[in-house]
Amino acid sequence: MSTGAIIPAAEILLVEDSETQALQLRHMLETNGFHVTWRSTAEAALDGLNEKLPDLVIADYHLPGMNGDELTRQLRLNVRTRAIPVIMLTEARERAVERQGLESGADAYISKSAEQELIILRIKALLRRPSSPIGDSREERQSPSFGTFRRARILIADDCPARRTELQGMLAHEGYAVSLAADPAQTLRQVRSPEATWDCILVNLLSPNFDGIGLCRQLNLYRGLAPLPGTDAPSFAIVGLGNEEGGDLLARAFAAGVDDIVPSTLEADGMRVRIRALVRRKLMQDENWRIETELRERELALARARAEAALAEALAKANRELEEANALLKGTQAQLVQAAKMASLGELVAGIAHEINNPLAFIQAHQGTVERLLTEIATKMPPEAGLERQIQKSRDRVAAMKLGLARIQELGLNLRRFSRLDEGDFQTVNVPESIETVLALLGHKLGSRIDVRRRYNAVPDLYCSPALLNQVVMNIVGNAADAIKGTGGIDIETESDATTYTIRISDTGPGIPSEFRERIFEPFFTTKPVGSGTGLGLAIAYSIVQAHKGSISVEPGPTGGASFTITIPRRIVS
Repeated sequence: MSTGAIIPAAEILLVEDSETQALQLRHMLETNGFHVTWRSTAEAALDGLNEKLPDLVIADYHLPGMNGDELTRQLRLNVRTRAIPVIMLTEARERAVERQGLESGADAYISKSAEQELIILRIKALLRRPSSPIGDSREERQSPSFGTFRRARILIADDCPARRTELQGMLAHEGYAVSLAADPAQTLRQVRSPEATWDCILVNLLSPNFDGIGLCRQLNLYRGLAPLPGTDAPSFAIVGLGNEEGGDLLARAFAAGVDDIVPSTLEADGMRVRIRALVRRKLMQDENWRIETELRERELALARARAEAALAEALAKANRELEEANALLKGTQAQLVQAAKMASLGELVAGIAHEINNPLAFIQAHQGTVERLLTEIATKMPPEAGLERQIQKSRDRVAAMKLGLARIQELGLNLRRFSRLDEGDFQTVNVPESIETVLALLGHKLGSRIDVRRRYNAVPDLYCSPALLNQVVMNIVGNAADAIKGTGGIDIETESDATTYTIRISDTGPGIPSEFRERIFEPFFTTKPVGSGTGLGLAIAYSIVQAHKGSISVEPGPTGGASFTITIPRRIVS
């Protein structure tokens, strides 16, 4: 609780049906630094509360339509307005009217004929007690640790034993827990006790044996202190018992922190009503603080939960992106490794083809010479020599050597063709010729156990990368040959139209299970035994077809095996 600073430019809602009295009150309030909003009826005041909440309400008891006491009850029923201080005004000094206004929930009752100084002092006293810890210097303090229902605790500081006993009996009859103190030292000792929590402290301002104003000032300083660790902030109302008509006493009392002054000569019924209004306001503040604290804790918990959920979602997204990036990196790395292998293989094949061609050319040159010499010897040798059979046999052997050398020459040509598979540039490729080259290189896998059936129905030339036909066809046909156990067959068919070129390769093997068809193009996925395959062949084939803006798919074959269909757009070169 603040020790005396008034809310700067506090907003006051004035509810008064008399325009003349409203102008007088408004002028007085604005002269003292307040902002005033005027409403002529309680109904208009309630409508205005939907837009903006004031810091304090001053309401005339007698209003057209809804009276001031009913307006106060409406304010106390709403959780947003229940803690707004309310001052009740009336022309009469009838105690019945005062009691009715205070019982309805008003915090103070002032006659319109009261001195201006008294009205301003009461307003400042009410504004000095914040209705909520929000924005106060104790923003981080805990709300009082009370249960849902509790008895209010009141401490009476008075040096007169008879008056102490009388007040104790009257307030105990109201249901309060009442304690007594005979002097300031005893009062401060009880107030500072860590076991005690006070709601209201009554101080006799007119005591001849101690300074009541000074005691109020010390109590006000104490309740403005920050709480000790593990304790609640000291919060209680200070009520002075004195003379309500003494102007100097009132000014000094309110300046010392007194929240209200109750005349010591007031009859018991009126005193009970005044104290009850003060205690009710204190308990209402505690309940509001408890509710606001719970709401803030729930909002913080909700904000933490949302932040944790957002963090978890962001982390999951980051993990997914990382996994995707890692998979892409692994696939790219595998393709680079495979490309490097194929490039090295191409260089090796080209080197082997070159090394074969050199002795092959030498042998072919001499083979022709030997064949020519044998022909000359056969024509010049006399028949009686009897060597015709040996010469014919030699000529047959030379002819057989010629066939073998032709096969070696064809093999070297195929090797040279395959060595160009790492060439990335597009060029016109003879599709049947390229497929036959691949089949020749896979002859050791195909052998005589697998019958390869060709149906080249498409146009022969295709403008593409040589890798499309060399590597893709080799991977698919090689896998088909590995899948076929024993004898079987492979069908290779080509088709073309004005826009697309299709190569279809089917086999009679066991086929690919349906649960694997969506994964066979993933890098490192293989159905072969461990150590028998890398799982890169079809992944690389997929990437090559994608680079040609085409598609590759697998379906069950007509004979139960697998059927791969490669479709790429045709690029017509003039």
